[in-house]
Amino acid sequence: MADHRDSRPELESSHENGSLSLSLAPEQHALDLEPLTSDQSRTHFTRRTFLSGIGATGLLAGTAPLAAAAPVLDPAAAETTDANSVNITLRINGREVTLRNLDPRATLLDTLRERLDLTGTKKGCDHGQCGACTVHVNGRRVNSCLSFAVMHEGDEITTIEGVGQPGKLHPMQAAFVQHDGYQCGYCTSGQIMSAVALLQEPIGSSDEDIRSAMAGNICRCGAYTNIVAAVRQVRTQA
Repeated sequence: MADHRDSRPELESSHENGSLSLSLAPEQHALDLEPLTSDQSRTHFTRRTFLSGIGATGLLAGTAPLAAAAPVLDPAAAETTDANSVNITLRINGREVTLRNLDPRATLLDTLRERLDLTGTKKGCDHGQCGACTVHVNGRRVNSCLSFAVMHEGDEITTIEGVGQPGKLHPMQAAFVQHDGYQCGYCTSGQIMSAVALLQEPIGSSDEDIRSAMAGNICRCGAYTNIVAAVRQVRTQA
C-alpha cells in the first residue's frame, strides 16, 4: 500500500498563556522586504500609476492631431468660404425671400425651418413617410423633406403659416378645431396642408375616399375619425 504523505508545511501549535501560536517551516520564517522610506514612496511606481500614465499619454497623442486638423471657424466666415454654396430666391407665402450661401444639398424642409424660421412645417420621419412636413408647391402637396430647396426657385410655396393665422383661420383649420382633429398636434400642420390640397383634387365623396387620399399623413395618436369628419365637413360646405 502506497505511503501517502502530506507535502504541506507542518504547523506546530502550542498553547501558551491561553493563546494559539503557529510554527512555520524554516523557509517561511522570514520574508526580506526593503524598507519604504519617504524618498522611495515618492518615486515608487505601482501598476495603477503605470497604467494611468499610459492612458493619459494615449489620450494626448490621439487628440492633439485632431485638434490641429479641425481649426475652429467663425460661423459667418464658414458660410462665405464654401465655394459650392448658391444664392437663390424663393417665393414663400406670397413674398420673395433671397437666400445667400445656401448649401445646394439643403432640403426644402430644413431651409424653411432653419433658415427662414417657419417652424410650423414639422420634421417627422425625414424619409417622406409620415407627411408631417407637407407643404404646397404650385398648389400641389409635397413632402418637403424629399425636395431640395434649389429645385424650387420661381415656384409658389405655401406653408401652414400662409394658410391661416389665429383670428383668421382657414375653414379647414377651424374644422380641425371643431372636430378635435388633433391630439399631440405634431402632425396637424401636415394633415391640414394635405386636407386643403385635397379640396382641389378629383377624388370621390365617401369617407373611404378621404381616408385613401390622406393615407400619406400619419397620426400616431390615432385621431383619424375626427380628421375625416373635419375634411368631410369642409368638402360639403365648399
